[in-house]
Amino acid sequence: MWIRWAAMLVLMLAAASGPAPAQWGDAGPTLIFFDWGKGELSGDSKASLDKVAAAYRAEPRPMTIDGHSDRSGAAASNLASSRRRAGTVRDYLAGLGVPASAIMVRAYGESWPIIATADGVREVQNRRVEIRWGGAANRGASD
Repeated sequence: MWIRWAAMLVLMLAAASGPAPAQWGDAGPTLIFFDWGKGELSGDSKASLDKVAAAYRAEPRPMTIDGHSDRSGAAASNLASSRRRAGTVRDYLAGLGVPASAIMVRAYGESWPIIATADGVREVQNRRVEIRWGGAANRGASD
């Protein structure tokens, strides 16, 4: 009986305090997805980025923003698209107070898919930006 009570108390305390900032990114990257041919942030994406910015304010540390695309279109176009999407995420976070000096932006185009499909049905998972904590930050310039 006391074990159940102690477990409930631990859960209530954890819920009341919210996630520890150090946990952001520890379980993996924050993923932001995009519609085909688009670079605008959805409401869900903005909510995720609001949490990233709040975690940064609670525990400032460098982050890396990696832009990716699907395989539809020319490779050069996909690289440019992934760079624009990563820049959109960087700019949104900067608007929330995350300094550009804390953000490294990289673009990979179609070179690192999450999922490879012959039919292209699940390609939406490849049109993404990944945000990871840690690593060396730069001056906010994309490469």
